[in-house]
Amino acid sequence: MDRKKDEEQKKKMMVNRIAKAIGHTKSIKTMVEQGRDCSEVLIQLAAVRAALNNAGKEMLKDHMEELLTEAVEEQDPEKIKELKRLIDTFLK
Repeated sequence: MDRKKDEEQKKKMMVNRIAKAIGHTKSIKTMVEQGRDCSEVLIQLAAVRAALNNAGKEMLKDHMEELLTEAVEEQDPEKIKELKRLIDTFLK
């Protein structure tokens, strides 16, 4: 698969992940409005948090690969610094 198609497929998968999390979050809002049990809501909140964390990990891994490749090919230490900043930002 060429790089352009691969990037488009990854983008589509990421958009789908985020759309699912948004839909899930809306259903949690409905649960709260209906007065559902707190333990049920908390379970669903944990599921959304995990889904978003997983989406973030996938995005970070893809970007890490790009930055590391560029750092080696271009012998650019700034790419490594950028990668470190991204990791710090994501893990906050």
